[in-house]
Amino acid sequence: MRAWIVALLAASSLAAGACPADADLRVRDLLGNWQAQFAGTGASADLVLQANPDWPDSLAGRIRREGREARLAGDLESGTFTLEESADGVRIDAVWEGQPVPGTCGREIRGVWREGGQEQGRDFVLRRALGW
Repeated sequence: MRAWIVALLAASSLAAGACPADADLRVRDLLGNWQAQFAGTGASADLVLQANPDWPDSLAGRIRREGREARLAGDLESGTFTLEESADGVRIDAVWEGQPVPGTCGREIRGVWREGGQEQGRDFVLRRALGW
């Protein structure tokens, strides 16, 4: 009986996909639905991150916040997560910069969101939406 339980747990781990080591996170590990929380404001946003069709090792997507939607483009390079946010697809309205939280399998990212090139920003936490 015990061997059957071990085999079942091993199979479910393979089906769920092994958690990549923090240093091995890639853009593909960040694809999907995310929820953002901004410190000190109570504000939140929903993000969808997809593979960028023009640059396969980059991200593209959209953000929905307070009834408005904007486009996103970004990367994960050397452990640093960056996104550029643009309401019109031309000008950059805000920049996200953060790091995946160690031990979360790329399911949580913390950093700073800066609007319009300002030096001061707001801390954010991105968490993968349930179901992913």
